[in-house]
Amino acid sequence: MKIAIQLYTVREHFTSADEFARAAKRLSDIGFRYVETAGLANLDVKQFKKILDDCGLKVCSSHVGIDRILQEPHAVVDEQSVLNAIQCNCSWPGSETLDINGITKTAEKIADAAETLKKNGLSLGYHNHGIEFAKCDGKTWLEIIMENSRGLLTAQIDTYWVQFGGGDPAYWIRKYSNKLNSIHFKDMGMSQDNKQAMVAVGTGNLNWEKILSSASGSSAKYAIMEMDFSPLLPLWDSIKISFENMSKWGLQKD
Repeated sequence: MKIAIQLYTVREHFTSADEFARAAKRLSDIGFRYVETAGLANLDVKQFKKILDDCGLKVCSSHVGIDRILQEPHAVVDEQSVLNAIQCNCSWPGSETLDINGITKTAEKIADAAETLKKNGLSLGYHNHGIEFAKCDGKTWLEIIMENSRGLLTAQIDTYWVQFGGGDPAYWIRKYSNKLNSIHFKDMGMSQDNKQAMVAVGTGNLNWEKILSSASGSSAKYAIMEMDFSPLLPLWDSIKISFENMSKWGLQKD
């Protein structure tokens, strides 16, 4: 797998083109060569792409909302074309009801979005948070989503949120081993006031030896580092430490 970073990590630097360019350059200087988008930093897609190009950064995938895919598919497809990206990932879009019927309808909606993208040469993957490990009729929502995907949906397992939901990241990586497009590498530790905390990858309590072993034989192409928040260290310290640890583990830089 190749190392990448989800740009949501540096969203505080989306305030202007110059600020985003400085952040992109800083990521490149750390050693990143691949990014996953989370919006376009309030920029035109061509301007956004030029900044990445100037910093030697390539888009490995884009996080896109289900409703946007269904409501304006041509705009999504056009953006991905400019970004030279063929992989999109999405997350939970909500459900009218939280019973088996409601969860199944949402799963079918996600599959509809995947079908829309497939017609345009793009793949859609599902990114979990913690809520997908709630259960209906003995199955997790994640299982219901994947089982109702009509074979169109890939998976993007997020290690932190699996653990947050009470699951074993290595187990879920193995379960969807042949469907993974990427894995979000995120670690969980504890603060001194007894609260779960997102910490630099390799500095928390997740079993990375087990996770890496499960991931090694999977179809995942990218190990995407992300920090939703960094409560215990300055953000850029967490980013650098995460990259260094992932590199030490033998993940590819280029």
